[in-house]
Amino acid sequence: MIIDTHTHLYAEEFNADRNALIQKAISNGIHKFYLPNIDSTSIEGMHQLEIAFPVNCFAMMGLHPCSVNATVETELAIVKSWLEKRKYKAVGEIGIDLYWDKTFLKEQQHAFKTQIEWALYYNYPIVIHCREAFDEIFEVLISFQKLPKAIFHCFSGNAERAQKILDLGNFKLGIGGVLTFKNSGLDKAIENVGLEHLVLETDAPYLAPVPFRGKRNEPSYLLEIAKKLAELKNVSMSEVESITTENAQFIFGD
Repeated sequence: MIIDTHTHLYAEEFNADRNALIQKAISNGIHKFYLPNIDSTSIEGMHQLEIAFPVNCFAMMGLHPCSVNATVETELAIVKSWLEKRKYKAVGEIGIDLYWDKTFLKEQQHAFKTQIEWALYYNYPIVIHCREAFDEIFEVLISFQKLPKAIFHCFSGNAERAQKILDLGNFKLGIGGVLTFKNSGLDKAIENVGLEHLVLETDAPYLAPVPFRGKRNEPSYLLEIAKKLAELKNVSMSEVESITTENAQFIFGD
């Protein structure tokens, strides 16, 4: 069994063939799909997918930093209301993104910190989105005396940053399609990071791995990421699948 720890299968890009793609992935040995929430507009589709595939699809609840703006308190209230209503696998995806827009940095910091507090209260792991904001993310993280278990989603930093994250404790690095990109440098960054610190993810429909780069990503492409990781670590595919699955289970409690 292999686990996709981060996939947006509810996204409109999958409307035409969602069920077929999920069945294809399952037939390829990918049996679990963890669904990070974006904002209030994605909740219904995410929940419906969980209902349709109750043993395969598992929802998180959170507010994505790219959806943080002047309405942040309204969106956070919706997240909080759902956390009070039912169980989720994690609080995510949450974090800070300064790639597109720096206008709402203070609001992003507030939303990130607030949602970590909720994760601690409900005893959930967190899934962190970080883009062009490592120092800002780290400033928030080290302000806590205790942190939840966490996945640093779509890790794309250097070796020093990888170690800094792992030194926080129960953190795993989410490794996706970027690992297969020729000049990404991710292979060098995790060269000395043991498999016990890594989980696999697609971030579908985004960041498709080589040889599908530039196309719509899908969960079955997780095998390409696992294959690349096996080559990098000079181990078998089965070892990569076994260890990364165990790591995902450690985070999500399954």
